[in-house]
Amino acid sequence: MSRLSLPLSALKGRYDVIVVGSGYGGGVTASRLARAGKRVAVLERGREILTGEFPQKFSELKNEFQVRGKSFRTGSDQAIYDVRLGTDMHVLVACGLGGGSLVNAGVSLIPDSRVFADDAWPGQIAQDGLMDEGYRRAEQWLRPAADPRASEMTKYKVLEAAGKAIGVSPVASRLAVSFADTTNPAGIRQSACTRCGDCCAGCNVGAKNTVAMTYLPDAVQHGAEAFTGLMVDTVRKGADGLWRVSARVVGPDRSRPNVEIEAPVVVLAAGTLGSTEILLRSREAGLSVSDRLGQRFSANGDIIAFGYGAKTPVNGVGVGHPSKVDGLEIGAAVSAQLEIRDAETLANELNVQEGALPSAFASVLPVMFLPNGRLLGALSSLVNGVYKGPFASLQTFFAVSHDSASGRFSLDDDQLSLAWPGAKDEPVYARLDAILSQLVTASGGSYVKNPLAGTVMGHQPATAHPLGGCGMGRDRSDGVVDHKCRVFSGASGAGDTAVHDGLYVIDGAVIPRSLGVNPLLTITALAERAMLHFAQDRGLRYTTAPVTDPVSSTSLADRAAQPV
Repeated sequence: MSRLSLPLSALKGRYDVIVVGSGYGGGVTASRLARAGKRVAVLERGREILTGEFPQKFSELKNEFQVRGKSFRTGSDQAIYDVRLGTDMHVLVACGLGGGSLVNAGVSLIPDSRVFADDAWPGQIAQDGLMDEGYRRAEQWLRPAADPRASEMTKYKVLEAAGKAIGVSPVASRLAVSFADTTNPAGIRQSACTRCGDCCAGCNVGAKNTVAMTYLPDAVQHGAEAFTGLMVDTVRKGADGLWRVSARVVGPDRSRPNVEIEAPVVVLAAGTLGSTEILLRSREAGLSVSDRLGQRFSANGDIIAFGYGAKTPVNGVGVGHPSKVDGLEIGAAVSAQLEIRDAETLANELNVQEGALPSAFASVLPVMFLPNGRLLGALSSLVNGVYKGPFASLQTFFAVSHDSASGRFSLDDDQLSLAWPGAKDEPVYARLDAILSQLVTASGGSYVKNPLAGTVMGHQPATAHPLGGCGMGRDRSDGVVDHKCRVFSGASGAGDTAVHDGLYVIDGAVIPRSLGVNPLLTITALAERAMLHFAQDRGLRYTTAPVTDPVSSTSLADRAAQPV
């Protein structure tokens, strides 16, 4: 597939809709509103990465981290992995055209019904029936499916054996991955998954159903224009009623150091961190919003942990594409999960998934474990390689559950800061530690909660599923956006349910509590739901029917070359 993004020289001064961010929320919004005939601009801070361009060795991967803490920052503004080191918690998000879909495991689950019955949500979410339709549409386009050969993978079998220790059998995970050659709903041809295990470094096969393979090309085919390398700072409303978006150029094209464009509708879809930061900065610039802005941050009960020294091979390190090890199949980054249920207490429920680390990490894995005193095993793996030595038995676990959503964002020296005193003492982490310890012990290994604990990472918990900050609410005293994702006005004299006409947040930031499952499918469903309301409120029509004519290899490139 050819590139979707246009050069900055093609950026116009005015559009019908400006979408800030290109993950699940931004992709859905751009596709649906472009199909409705709107002139849509998508602004993404990261770069566009095509199939085959994702890092395949550590010499490439090491340049794909941007890391920032309270008093330092390293790496490129356009590196794929954006790591935020905090005093109370670390957060990992993605940066690129397609957002988190580029490097997540693609696990696509629907939360327990009790999640949406929680008072944290506006009542309409559970009452108007549109969440069900949102999920239906999300599944139509992301097409989650279990690997039909999941149970053949070694890491599945190891999880199955370990699960007997807690009396739970694995379930093949539903993944936004194509396990057969196909043409997707956007008309894009996709190759079948090769089970190389590299999902979390980016799919070089083209099998993963990312936003960049589905919603975004659909948006572009229907007239949307996508631009990369633009970091949005603020949104403000002019006297003429138009929203003005101010952005800095952070990509290689620095011919225009600052950009300002306008539209009657702006949708913030820059992710939990990005959308919250833009609204916080916009509030400082004079935008009236709810006092709840920045509150109810949830880590979604996340944990990434390891088992070291299992008795049998696990094959939990990817081999890449083309494969670095002939004849070795790893499976997708996640093939299966253990579902630990509690009919009485939702907060006690856990989903523990076996994982695969990307092949680009292979050469550095032994070094990662050195701080924990595993010198002999590390040296052995440096000699034998991670596919034969002790690291062939390395277990990786991705687990999600529930937390209290007690984190709070603010601006510190004009940068986003997260405070969550006592985050490491959240009950969820003790439950996860206990379960994972049992699983690792059953495999004959040692539980390693964080191999980098002796480094700058410290002992703080970390999440790759940040939620909240612009949570939904019944009114401005309860949330930042309403159930339609419209931003509440905080202006003096405005009603409690008054909203800013034309200003939306549509991404994980609007989710007011933990989900207990990987959030991608719910974010997509909420976005589809928001678009249904948007169309109804504004008298628009669009279809979500799949494209019937496959996209040619040159059609998008020809479009990008057309004069503006």
